[in-house]
Amino acid sequence: MIAGELDISIGSMILASSMTIAIISGHYDGPIWLGILAALALGALVGVINGVLVVRTAVPSFIVTLGTLFAVAGLTLGLSVLLTGTTSVAIKAAQRPSFFWATSSAAAIRSPSCGGWLLLPCFGSSCTIPNTATGYGNWIFAMGGDKVSARNEGIPTERLTIILFMCSGVSAAFVGLSQAILYNSAQVSAGQSFIFNAIIAMVVGGVLLIGGYGSVVSIFLGTLTFAIVNQAIYHTPFDSNWASLTFGVLLRLAVLMNNTFRKMASSYSAKGRAKS
Repeated sequence: MIAGELDISIGSMILASSMTIAIISGHYDGPIWLGILAALALGALVGVINGVLVVRTAVPSFIVTLGTLFAVAGLTLGLSVLLTGTTSVAIKAAQRPSFFWATSSAAAIRSPSCGGWLLLPCFGSSCTIPNTATGYGNWIFAMGGDKVSARNEGIPTERLTIILFMCSGVSAAFVGLSQAILYNSAQVSAGQSFIFNAIIAMVVGGVLLIGGYGSVVSIFLGTLTFAIVNQAIYHTPFDSNWASLTFGVLLRLAVLMNNTFRKMASSYSAKGRAKS
């Protein structure tokens, strides 16, 4: 998103990776780590395909990943029924690695003594360092600001675009396999809600859809804000049927504030350059 590319195929990747690990490790009783590696490899493969199509065809990433969304979802449904005869596959609890259970947010909620969730802020902070203190991170921001100028400056924009889409696919696959391990099952209908939830969380966190602005910490705070609102609305006297309206208003306010802050930052930078 910071690089100006939008990947909406994450929903299909979440369900595809969850079904992959469920079929390999649940239906066929394969080693759980084999299912994990296969799910992550699938995410990387789909990400590379998305990146190559965006780079080679110059078609907007929204259109490319939209096609991938439906293609992967249809392929997952067809292969799941063909291989298992069902759209829901269970995973034996004995196969579940303790790492995924200890670090999942749902497990932290169920077991307050579990401290794995405390690693998330540390992870988010550590991911900020490559984006702000390395040339690689500067390349990503430069691509989001102006891809043509970044290419003229010698930045390998095509290769970087493919790498970013691959990282997006692997991240979505990790969410899917973690969800399957957590709930001991996978369904082909799972994961679709993550598409718009991810977009809302990023926009609320201050990331521009056109790229060039944002950080991992702001995304973490945006996700936290969205999660709090998402859960709190069902514990208030308000009718939960109005939840979608609340999310829509929240997204509109986030976009308006996002544009306001961007204009303020641009004007501040312009004044600084004028004084120098």
